Amino acid sequence: MHESVLLEESLQGLVGPLSGRYVDGTFGRGGHTRALLALLNDDAAVLVMDKDPQAIEVAQALAAEDARVSVYHGSFADLPDALRQLGWVGVDGVLLDLGVSSPQLDQDERGFSFQRQGPLDMRMDNSSGQTVAEYLQWVSETDLISVLRDYGEERFARRIAAAIVKARADSPITTTLQLAELVKVAHPRWEKHKHPATRTFQALRIAINRELEDLDVLLDAVVDCLSPGGRLAVISFHSLEDRKVKQFMRKASQGPKIPRGVPVQGDAMRGPLALVGKAIKPSEREVQTNVRARSAVLRIAERRR
Repeated sequence: MHESVLLEESLQGLVGPLSGRYVDGTFGRGGHTRALLALLNDDAAVLVMDKDPQAIEVAQALAAEDARVSVYHGSFADLPDALRQLGWVGVDGVLLDLGVSSPQLDQDERGFSFQRQGPLDMRMDNSSGQTVAEYLQWVSETDLISVLRDYGEERFARRIAAAIVKARADSPITTTLQLAELVKVAHPRWEKHKHPATRTFQALRIAINRELEDLDVLLDAVVDCLSPGGRLAVISFHSLEDRKVKQFMRKASQGPKIPRGVPVQGDAMRGPLALVGKAIKPSEREVQTNVRARSAVLRIAERRR
């Protein structure tokens, strides 16, 4: 059962007009969307997006029950195109709950978990594209080192990449536990309370799904997608995502750098976004009931009127 993280906090920060237009860019199993619909008026509208075909099936069932819901199968990076298809000029809120969902982690056949035996897949859209198993068959050792280091912040990326390249020369790496054991043996120093394959699995998942690239595309476009007063709320689960969101919101709130001595009006010193409060983390109570919430961070910004 998927438990939506920071549910109350994200909706409090996101919702403005109760008859507005909103986007849930990471529908998952619809926890945030259902709670959002419960707050909105009958003439509101919600666009839900997801890469995962299983999530889209749930979303389509919800849309059949609630005429306010529109469904788009694809990445939130496609938001401008999705809005054009609907004829929406701007929206009052965009919500992103980044990363992998609990149903994806808990289904052995999806291959996201290093603790469950399954095919080494990890595709969020498992209807297309290459799997991690296929990727590991051809990626160069140099590129693999970069992926593990940049996307997993893995200190021992070089050692783990060498072990993977050596192992694949003998036979393909096709299952989750096969890769997890390989990393476990290659990893010289385990972090306390953390499986040694954690960072490797994170890095490969991010790479195969282009998660950070999609986030960059969305952040570049989202200001133009928001109506004046519209809000962006983003829940991140690791430092790579949160750093991007934090830096984007901060830069977009500050406006362009003006050379010293150049006379400017006050509005020229401000960016298109205004930060809404500080970063929000889950309460101790939420973490106790949902351990996967422990690393979550919520950041909110509003397009200036």
